[in-house]
Amino acid sequence: QAQLVESGGGLVQAGGSLRLSCAASGSIFSINDMGWYRQAPGKQRELVAGITVGGSTNYAGSVKGRFTISRDNAKNTMYLQMNSLKPEDTAVYYCNKRVRQMYWGRGTQVTVSS
Repeated sequence: QAQLVESGGGLVQAGGSLRLSCAASGSIFSINDMGWYRQAPGKQRELVAGITVGGSTNYAGSVKGRFTISRDNAKNTMYLQMNSLKPEDTAVYYCNKRVRQMYWGRGTQVTVSS
């Protein structure tokens, strides 16, 4: 079965940067629209960035201009470059398909201090 594993989270000061990685067990990024999601304590999971099979990207208004989603199909890896981080970005970040989602993984914790 296909799996997605997130990594790269950590503790960073406001204004800092972090790059998250999403590794797939198979070549799925070339045939599936993908997204990065996050869930903060007490809040629902939300889509923060998406990338289509064709390479089009979209971002939540709260992260637009600060985050960049990308993928490397040959490496079966997707990335989320996060710059100018804010405390409001603190959450567990997950990757998944946009449609017919796989089981949610453990995610990776991102904590931005003031």
